[in-house]
Parts: sequence; C-alpha cells; structure tokens
Amino acid sequence: MDEFEVVIIGAGPAGSCAAYRLAREGFNVLLVERANTPGSKNVFGGRIYSYPLTGIFPDFWKEAPIERYVTQENMVFMTESNSVTMKFDSSSPEGVSAQSFTVLREKFDSWLAKKAQDAGALLITGTRVDDLYWENGRIAGIVAGPDTVRGNVVIGADGVVSTFAQKAGLRRELTAKELSVAVKQTIKLPEETIEDRFNLSKREGAAYGFVGYASGYLRGGGFLYTNKDTVSLGVVVSAEDLALRKKEIFEIMEDFKLHPSIQKLVRGGEVIEYSAHMIPEMGINTLPALFKDNFLAVGDAGGLLINHGYTYRGVDLAMISGVSAAEAIVQARQKGDYSKMGLSAYPEILRKKGVMKDMVAFRRTPRFLQNARLFTAYPRMVCDFFDRLYTVDGKGKEKVFDIGKKEILGKVSIFKMLRDMLGGFKSV
Repeated sequence: MDEFEVVIIGAGPAGSCAAYRLAREGFNVLLVERANTPGSKNVFGGRIYSYPLTGIFPDFWKEAPIERYVTQENMVFMTESNSVTMKFDSSSPEGVSAQSFTVLREKFDSWLAKKAQDAGALLITGTRVDDLYWENGRIAGIVAGPDTVRGNVVIGADGVVSTFAQKAGLRRELTAKELSVAVKQTIKLPEETIEDRFNLSKREGAAYGFVGYASGYLRGGGFLYTNKDTVSLGVVVSAEDLALRKKEIFEIMEDFKLHPSIQKLVRGGEVIEYSAHMIPEMGINTLPALFKDNFLAVGDAGGLLINHGYTYRGVDLAMISGVSAAEAIVQARQKGDYSKMGLSAYPEILRKKGVMKDMVAFRRTPRFLQNARLFTAYPRMVCDFFDRLYTVDGKGKEKVFDIGKKEILGKVSIFKMLRDMLGGFKSV
C-alpha cells in the first residue's frame, strides 16, 4: 500500500496550489487528477483575478499562460432584438499590476500543476478516485480502482458536485434551487479580428455580462470573454428555473448566440469546444463544513464561490483556499495532530486572507438574485426606454421624463422598484 503525507483529489487551481505550498514545505504529496491533462475537464467563464497569484508566484505574469489582460468591462441589458451596453475602460497595465486576465483552463491548470510538480509533488493523471479509504472510523487515504493509497490528510478539490466532501460527511447533495447550469462555447477567431471587433490593443481583453434575453429571461445571464485567438461565450441559468419552465439550456444558448448583438461579435468564428458545468449559487448560506478529522474541502468542493450579480468569482477563492488548507496542514504537522482540532486553523486562515469576509459581505446577494424582475422587467425597461428615446417618427417627440414614467409604470410599480433598488444596494 502506497503512503503519502497528503493526498489531494483534483488538480484544478485549488488542488495544485495546495500541492505546491505543501511540497515547498517538504511534504510528501500526491496530486490525483481524473483527466489525462489537468484542466481538460474543468469549465469556467474565462477570467481570473490576479491578487491570489501575486502572493503565491510573485512573477507569475512572466510565465503563466495568460490570454489577455481585461481592460474593458461591459454590462449589457438585452431583449429579443435590442441591447443597451454600459462600458468601463480601465487603464490597468498588464503584468503584476493587472486586475484580472483571461485564460484557457487546460493551459492554465497544466501550468499550475507543473509548478506543484517542480516543487516536489507527485502528479498522477488519468486516474479516477473511487472512494475514501477509512481506518478505525477515520479517513486514512483514497481508493482508486484496485489501489489503496494511505494519507495522513486528504484534500477534496474535486469541484462543485464534490463526491468526496459528501462521502466525508461534510455536505449534502445540493438541490436544483441551489444550483445553476452553465454552458460555454469556445469560438476560434483570428487575433486581429478580435482586436478590431472589440476595439482592443494587443494583449488587452474584454469581459461582458449579459442580462435579460441572454438567459431566456430566466434567472441567470450570459458572458463573453476574449482570449488571444478565441472567444469564450456562454450562459448561466438557474437549474430550478430550467426545470420549472421545462427549458433546455442548449436551446437558450443557441438563441443567445443568434442575437444580432452577439452575431456581430462572433460571426465567422468556428466552435472548437463545447462544455457544461454546475455552479453553486447560495453562497455562505449553504456553505458546508469545510474540514473534519484528516480531511479538508477546498474551492468549489467547499462551496467557495461568490456571485456578485455582475461577475462570478471562483478561481481566486479556490487558489486562496488551497493555500489556506496547506497552511493549516503545516500547523497540524507541527502539533502532530491531523484531527479536526489539529486542522482547526483552516477557517481562521481563510478569514485572514479575506475569503470569509467576502462570503459574509455578499451573504444577501443570492437571495436578492432570486428576484425574477431583475431578469425580465428591468432589462426590457432599459432597452425599451432607449428605443423610445432615440425614435423620431414625426408623430411628436416625447420628453425624457415622460418616456421614463411610461416605461417604469408600465412594467414595475414604484414601490417594487424602490424596494428592489434598496435590496440591490444592500446586497451587491
């Protein structure tokens, strides 16, 4: 029976960061990945915030497979035929000072796993972990096919539907109300075409969030990120809404892609990848226990994701949680105690690194985003307002105040609108 000090299930950002940190501390670490290449089965929108990497790899930007630095942010309200865009251009420089950047997960995750390998961790790919190995009522390793591997500590970094966090007894199976479904197409376009269509300089990138028609007016939205010579285009929709409305997310995705505003951006492109993913939506309100005797959950497996309403954050929290789990294990080894008590520094380290602070700060956001008007009435109101504002048909031009009054009163009561505004200010 093989034996390691720490066994990590999943070579995504959380697992690889934990493996890197532990290997640097001299731990004998096994990092197990079910895909043949780290990242090839991982799905996300496309953006990573820079700050966690600067603390782990201060010069990451010199070698990481970055596609583009995000310098352009766009929020788009969309109906069947119209769209209104709010745009923010940033002067953030590339490199260490960049706020965020886009990546392709297979390239990025492979680079991160290689950093863990170079630090001394053993990476095994193409291997499925079937179960946790128990001894005397405690987790003592993993079972992979006919092989059993012992470990003083196991880290579950196996994603949102984490089988092993459930097997460890830390979390229950999530319900449709607590999940959203995301699908994404990676569309190939020439580098020069991307820069021309999105008004970008070389290495500059754009990020888009879409609300309204993008999700078929269900709770959710669309996203678009520019890479070097591809575009990541996708939608995220409430699993509960899909079930209740009997909608297929792939049909919503195709309708979104065929919208005139999207076609202008992706026409002539070739779809080279299609992927799907589940996303936990309830934030800290459904956050499971993150650790127990000889086991810790990190990243999506621990429910560490924040939906701000205008952007999702997951990879940054995953990397921080991986490092935090590693630091807790370092402290546990110093005490010679890998029990729940010995690993109890984990949540406190997460708090000090700002993860729990952000989770608490945005604790009301999931409830606020349950409001269907955010995805139906308000996108229509914004688009219809501007449609009427810029219409001149010779029948008498309306004043701005009159247009606004008709659009608001025709779609949402003043009381509901004020209540929604107050809820938004408190939540997001």
